[in-house]
Amino acid sequence: MFVRCEHLVNFMNSDFRIYSSRWIVPVVPRNTVLQDHSVVVGNDKIVDILQSTKAKDKYPEAQLIDLTDHVLMPGLINAHTHAAMSLFRGLADDMPLMSWLNDHIWPAEAQWVNAEFMRDGTELAIAEMLLSGTTCFNDMYFYPDIVARTAQDMGIRALVSMIVLDFPSVWATNSEEYFNKGLSVHDEVRSLSRVNTTMAPHAPYTVSDGPLEQVRTYADELHVPIHMHVHETEHEVNEALASSGMRPLERLNQLGLLNPRMMAVHMTQLNEEEITLCAEQGINVVHCPESNLKLASGYCPVEQLISAGTNVCLGTDSAASNNDLDMLGEMRSASLVAKATANDASALPAWQALEMATINGAKALNIANTTGSLEIGKAADMVAINLNNVSTQPVYNPISHIVYSANRSQVEHVWVDGQQRVKDGKLTNVDPKSIISKAQTWGKKIATTAPTL
Repeated sequence: MFVRCEHLVNFMNSDFRIYSSRWIVPVVPRNTVLQDHSVVVGNDKIVDILQSTKAKDKYPEAQLIDLTDHVLMPGLINAHTHAAMSLFRGLADDMPLMSWLNDHIWPAEAQWVNAEFMRDGTELAIAEMLLSGTTCFNDMYFYPDIVARTAQDMGIRALVSMIVLDFPSVWATNSEEYFNKGLSVHDEVRSLSRVNTTMAPHAPYTVSDGPLEQVRTYADELHVPIHMHVHETEHEVNEALASSGMRPLERLNQLGLLNPRMMAVHMTQLNEEEITLCAEQGINVVHCPESNLKLASGYCPVEQLISAGTNVCLGTDSAASNNDLDMLGEMRSASLVAKATANDASALPAWQALEMATINGAKALNIANTTGSLEIGKAADMVAINLNNVSTQPVYNPISHIVYSANRSQVEHVWVDGQQRVKDGKLTNVDPKSIISKAQTWGKKIATTAPTL
């Protein structure tokens, strides 16, 4: 016996939830605001978006969630993190990148990073991200198996790294071991509903040609993105020119790595030919404005990249170099920096910054069919921001307020895969006191061996 679709919907709608919001910003279609509309969720998927006055009639048995003072939008996607480095937050501030890495971060990693550090640091980072509206993050760090399990347990969407380096680390001793361990992690996460993987060669200056060719082969075979720091500083580019006669992007292009799988992080040192090359090869650029500002690494030419046709998304980098994982703040910084560097107040408007933090990140991570916008058929990854606040009144354009005025304390509700992870500004399935206590314990231990700054 066949049942007509509308009858099936009515029969099952007691399991549906209607999220009735003052404003809905679906991101797709772009620069759209729906007023007094509802998102209907069933089986953790978005099944309808319609006027609120019609929603209750169409779904009379559905549970109603009233978001009278809120803007409902897609969950934010943090496209570049080193999550567990949250335990190094504030350890080595106010110094340039290579001093920060060589003299402080890499020695601290060698001494302290282990499985327990990764679990506790990742928990701390995920708690911060969820509370500020991030529903998906793309991580590049050690022990990706632990990051994957922690993300799954805490209910956030994640991509974890099959990291590759030329030199030994706490994770592996040589390129063969990096690849073997990474492939094992890739096989392991297939059983996790919200976790995927990326190939993650650290940077052109830390990975030689042979392993990079293997990265390209595995990425093609496994259909996964490539996540890599590229053109982060002027020093990096000058060193590459001195040693090989090629800028890093030219070398990566010769190795066949500049393609739509590539997620090139930072990209602060680009000439016009390279901007054109990025668009022609279809690579994705991950902009990390606050980390780049703090480390004085330079400015990613976001406006020029977008104008050329490149997909540009947003990441925070680590809390050790940012020093937070707040994507609302990252959007604001991205828009303001773009205006200043382009000398154009119309550069990177609010709606475009919001795209960078949502659908553009989903495209880069190859999960745009699942998340990144509020569309029928996608997962219910959603954030409700309360705009009934002195800092966000009056409301002429809620997208403008999301980017330029709202702060993470106004994030009241967060859902991932339709499951509520933040309710009334509090985590629903995680004990923050335990997370804070463990972070404080790590801080005391690490402080005993940290160099005097």
